[in-house]
Amino acid sequence: MIEILKTTDPVRLNFTKTMLEGAGLNPLLVEASAYPGVLASRLLVPDDEAAQARRLIKSVEDSLR
Repeated sequence: MIEILKTTDPVRLNFTKTMLEGAGLNPLLVEASAYPGVLASRLLVPDDEAAQARRLIKSVEDSLR
């Protein structure tokens, strides 16, 4: 598993996870705290899906600018 996102923003984490799932990928959300936003949580994907996940995230983030 490869970390593709680490943030304290629970909205960004859940949006990104849902987007990746919608693209047929298998993200895993590892939360560092029972209280969202307190400690950084991580979004991981299988090694063979990392490049595609990064492309999707970049594409979405670029379109929001």
